[in-house]
Amino acid sequence: MTEIHPASADERAWVAQRLNELWASTTVVSRGWTHDASELPAFVASSGAEPVGLATYRIEAAECELVTLDAFRRGEGVGTALLHRVASEAAAQRCHRLWLITSNDNLDALRFYQRRGLRLVAVHRGAIDAARRLKPEIPEVGDHGIPIHDELELELVLPAAAG
Repeated sequence: MTEIHPASADERAWVAQRLNELWASTTVVSRGWTHDASELPAFVASSGAEPVGLATYRIEAAECELVTLDAFRRGEGVGTALLHRVASEAAAQRCHRLWLITSNDNLDALRFYQRRGLRLVAVHRGAIDAARRLKPEIPEVGDHGIPIHDELELELVLPAAAG
C-alpha cells in the first residue's frame, strides 16, 4: 500500500538528492521562472520504509503549480496518488486550478495527465529554448528523439472552482 506524507525536515537532503538524480539539478524552470524544487513543499510516497515517489509544488495567487512529479515505480498508482494528494492540498488551500508545465517531447506525461483529467491549455513556443539560458542542463533532444523546444501547459480545474 502506498502512503503519502509531507516531506519532513529530515527528508529534505534526500529530496534534494533525488531531484538532482532525476532533473540534473534541483533547479526547475517553468514559464521563465526558476524554482529550487528542493525548497518547495513536497509529498513523498512510500511503500513500507521505501520511498517510491516524490512531488513538489508551489501555491501562489489561488493557483497550484505541480513543479515535479516522479514515480520511482511505474504502473502501481504512485504517480496518480501523488497527483491526487497535491490536488487535495491545493483545493484545501482554496486554489481554483492545478497546473503544470511539461516539455513537448514528454509524450508519457501527456498521456498520464490527460487520462487523469488535466487539459492542455497552452503551448508556449520556444519557451524551453529560452529556459536553457537559465538551466543549460536541459537537453536539446528528449524522449523518442524529439527535439525539445516548447513548454506545454496543462491544468485541472479544482472542484471548488468548478461550481
